[in-house]
Amino acid sequence: MDHVHMYVKIPPKLSVSEFMGYLKGKSALMVFDRFPQMKQGRGRHLWARGYYVSTVGVNKDVIREYIEKQEEADIIEDKASQ
Repeated sequence: MDHVHMYVKIPPKLSVSEFMGYLKGKSALMVFDRFPQMKQGRGRHLWARGYYVSTVGVNKDVIREYIEKQEEADIIEDKASQ
């Protein structure tokens, strides 16, 4: 997998950068705990430094549809590469 799509709602008191730091940090620890072999050659880095967030002008149904279509496309691509 080379990227992840998520639809999340965060409380207004939490900044986007704080949330992304927490999400990336905790998820990396969980992945490395479950799959220690993934640490090989990565050090303590799992995720890329950047991220993309859109908060204006997009309807939540449009976002959900986009994510679902990405998942379908990934499944088709995975089957084709086997």
